[in-house]
Amino acid sequence: MISFEVNDMTCGHCVSMITKAIKGADRDAQVAIDLASKRVDINSSAADADELKAAILDAGYTPVKAVGAAAPTTAGKSGGCCGGCR
Repeated sequence: MISFEVNDMTCGHCVSMITKAIKGADRDAQVAIDLASKRVDINSSAADADELKAAILDAGYTPVKAVGAAAPTTAGKSGGCCGGCR
């Protein structure tokens, strides 16, 4: 399992865009995203962590390798939405 924290993921549109980016790197990847904790967990047999990170970066988000268990829920950035929902 490869896990990232994506603190600039703020809404359902962000979740959709990140999922699409990951599936672009590995269409068979299993993706679990917890928006509240800003965590993205990926099971991939075709793409490594660097490829998945690059895909998320290309989608316009900032993934950071997560360590250990899911982080506690944190507040999103001020202003709320990424703009994709408008």
